Amino acid sequence: MTLTAQPEVGAAPAWQFFDASVAAVRRLGPSSVRLTLTGPELAGFGAAGCDQRFKLVLSRDDAGLDRLRERGPDWYPAYCAMPEEQRPVIRTYTVRAARPERAELDVDVVLHGTDDGSAGPAASWAAAAVPGDRITLLGPDRPGSGRPWGVEWAPPPAARTLLLAGDETAVPAVCAILESLGAGRSVTALLEVPVADDAGDVALPAGATLRWLPRDGAARGSLLVPAVHAALCELGIASTPAAPPEEVGDELLWEVPDPDAASGCYAWLAGEAGVVRTLRRRLVGDLGVPRGSVAFMGYWRQGVAS
Repeated sequence: MTLTAQPEVGAAPAWQFFDASVAAVRRLGPSSVRLTLTGPELAGFGAAGCDQRFKLVLSRDDAGLDRLRERGPDWYPAYCAMPEEQRPVIRTYTVRAARPERAELDVDVVLHGTDDGSAGPAASWAAAAVPGDRITLLGPDRPGSGRPWGVEWAPPPAARTLLLAGDETAVPAVCAILESLGAGRSVTALLEVPVADDAGDVALPAGATLRWLPRDGAARGSLLVPAVHAALCELGIASTPAAPPEEVGDELLWEVPDPDAASGCYAWLAGEAGVVRTLRRRLVGDLGVPRGSVAFMGYWRQGVAS
């Protein structure tokens, strides 16, 4: 069952640790793997929306993780104060699907660097994972919707034209979003992946188009950036820019418009930080796309281990 957005509840959730284990491992293609996680505690995981973020917690020291649990909602200051050799590794991922009634959660992990030894701790763990392996998750303690739950997908109600685009790290969110949509909108999705065999099967709603863009050794973003540019021009969204966008520094770009903004078009763009910055300059500066119509999200930065 693919996640769909749920009505927002009044109180923001507390983020807590959930113990789980690997129930199943499925290789999706050369570049990614799907892990089905399970455990009694996952029955209480706060499933939210289609692009919901949560954390995988890789413990270097069980005692260190236990100390964080003891702090409850105030775990983060204790985490920052821990010596490096005790501090758990925390990485952000997308919930691909959640089945609370079965205490299960699916997460798709891109295996960056596992072929050349440069993989980070999360990708290395996922590449070697087998059923029975233990893992800890960090996520909301109740269902809901919106940013307190790690959800950004919130197109304006007036948006009848949707554009979704990203690299392989955005594939789980884009596919979950596509599978949640009903008919009645014009939907274009563009996904740049390492090779053609990384393309997957997605249940598309009526009126939706999905294009896979395999790099096959080309530079990252070299296919996605012009494809997004062309799609926006075809949709008639481009206009004369009023001013170039402000430059973003080394921090991850994360700009998400107000979901109540009145707009007939909404674009959701995520992936490697440098590519997302290039897309922002192209869309806002060159094409004059209103910032209130686009969510720009830098999921990761090339050269930083995941």
